[in-house]
Amino acid sequence: MPKHEAPLATLAEYIPEGSSHLVFEYLKKYKVHLTITKSRKSVLGDYRHAIGAKNHRISVNGTLNKYAFLITLVHELAHLVTFLEFGNRVLAHGKEWKKIYREQLVHFLVLKIFPQDIQVALEHSLHNLPASSCADEVLTRVLQKYDSHQSGMVLVEQLEEGYLFEIGEGKLFKKGKRLRKRFQCVEVETGKLYLFSPVYEVRPVLVE
Repeated sequence: MPKHEAPLATLAEYIPEGSSHLVFEYLKKYKVHLTITKSRKSVLGDYRHAIGAKNHRISVNGTLNKYAFLITLVHELAHLVTFLEFGNRVLAHGKEWKKIYREQLVHFLVLKIFPQDIQVALEHSLHNLPASSCADEVLTRVLQKYDSHQSGMVLVEQLEEGYLFEIGEGKLFKKGKRLRKRFQCVEVETGKLYLFSPVYEVRPVLVE
């Protein structure tokens, strides 16, 4: 998995203009070792607490657009602060984490660094924060509009039923019917059924 450490000057390229000073303040305050990953599909960000002489470690997917990158980074910083205050005594995405995540998001929202549609979606999500930004379908749809690196990628809900798509790792799927909140899709090679979020990003496969 290609990745690199993130000097502060480099990090500024990945986050919205006007957010650097607050991001840097958090990273310095908590002595965070930040890594930007270059290729990662299954997870947007990750937090590992400090062990011995090692600093707290956060990694964020570097292929995210700058707004999604910042939201993911704040998400992981909230895990860090939650760990410092409660250790492993609380749920990973429990009420304690939600409270801290909400407070940190507000600090960035008041800076007015997000486009209006993202600002509105984030303010709405504050009332019931999901375990990940991917779980917030409204926010995910808005954030996708600012993607430029994922040429050819679409959301599962944008494909017609019966359409083939791939998610990487050599796996090919056929889109099926919607079952409540998710789409039932079949893996072509194995015939196994999988449930996909409507806002999961996939690459359509054209059949000649």
